[in-house]
Amino acid sequence: MAIILITGSSTGIGFATAELLAKNGHKVYASMRNPKNHPQLEELAEKNNLPITILPLDVDRDASVKEAVTFILTEENSIDVLINNAGIDNVGPVEELPLEEIKKIMETNYFGTVRCIQAVLPSMRERKNGCIINVSSIAGKIYSNFHGPYSASKAAVEAFSESLAQEVKQFNIRVAIVQPGVIDTGIFYKNKPVSKNTNYPKIRRFRALILALLNNHVPPVVVAEVIRHVIENNPSQLRFTAGPDAEPLISYRGSLSDEDWIDSATLDQQSWATGMKEGFQLDVMPYMEK
Repeated sequence: MAIILITGSSTGIGFATAELLAKNGHKVYASMRNPKNHPQLEELAEKNNLPITILPLDVDRDASVKEAVTFILTEENSIDVLINNAGIDNVGPVEELPLEEIKKIMETNYFGTVRCIQAVLPSMRERKNGCIINVSSIAGKIYSNFHGPYSASKAAVEAFSESLAQEVKQFNIRVAIVQPGVIDTGIFYKNKPVSKNTNYPKIRRFRALILALLNNHVPPVVVAEVIRHVIENNPSQLRFTAGPDAEPLISYRGSLSDEDWIDSATLDQQSWATGMKEGFQLDVMPYMEK
């Protein structure tokens, strides 16, 4: 049994991971920014007698992170596993996204991850034991137009995690990166409609691609199972893809030169749609006006 802290547990991947790990005998501290607004996980835990404790934790705030970590260490004397899952997204052209929105994405997705890691590392280092799992994204490896701020935040997590893994290996602390593909979670449904006044109408292609991939209805538990594997089977590798589209999409990007990848954004609509159909069996056209 491991003592596990998960961030961003109110819905989606965090919720599914908390449930799965608790059902498999781990003691889970499931954190979220506003527990009162999201009682579903606590209700599930009470109904099924699961070892889940709900904690308020805002990864954007130093004091909130410190308070949550201190509480767990007081209760348990250790945190065996930290799962950095909290994240936000905002799709749009760089020119048209407010700078404050871009800052928010980096604050939560990157600095929030760093903040939580710094809070748990001293106790892990002293015990010479621990595991840090950072939930990244295929967007941390595939930099798509209209997804720049999110991709940048996840690329930062990827780089930071690899550096951190080298630093803490001497203390028997593992670092793992989990890269979900397009998973059917609420994060993809929170983006605002395309502005009629946009100077970048091809953003509809990006949205159509995401909606077509969401139509595969890959549930968050698919990612939770990968996280469980990392915790229970102690594999030595650093990166783990999650979801049926993750590895194919990363491999496809890796097969193209940087120049060909950039040029692909200028394809006419029919050629682009045909490529999605032939390459990934995705019919994107029905989603173009959504």
